[in-house]
Amino acid sequence: MSKIFAVTVAAVALSLSFTSCKPKQSAYHAAYERAQQRQIAQQAAAEDEVRPMPAPVAAEDASVREEKVTPTDGADVNGLKAYSVVIGSFQNITNARSLRERMLGEGFPAILAQNEEGMYRVIVTSFDTKSEAVTSRESIKSRFAPLFSDAWILMRAY
Repeated sequence: MSKIFAVTVAAVALSLSFTSCKPKQSAYHAAYERAQQRQIAQQAAAEDEVRPMPAPVAAEDASVREEKVTPTDGADVNGLKAYSVVIGSFQNITNARSLRERMLGEGFPAILAQNEEGMYRVIVTSFDTKSEAVTSRESIKSRFAPLFSDAWILMRAY
């Protein structure tokens, strides 16, 4: 009789040990599902969020950096005018060339220029007046947002 009792107790203990994990698994699963639903709701709310448009920048307010630059890679010196829109600055010429090629593919007359400190500037447009450069910069920033949100204007020093 004690053998039957021992086997029965062992069977009950074994069955309890296998069923004790199920409530934990379902609780973890439910918590995971709730977290996923919260994340999806947050993403939907972020997509629905209305972002204000930046105010247009007046020509006199635009930040301008003055540098002496020289075109590289056989670019025409006449392509660089008094004010240019710079979308990238690199120490590595390979990175600068890559961005220039990308912008050429987008239809911009991109020029690669090097300043006196050895930095390579990727210039996408160049103008005689500051106001034209500001307008172009704002157009590029809005067209390629957020990639070139830090585009700036270079005033060429001679």
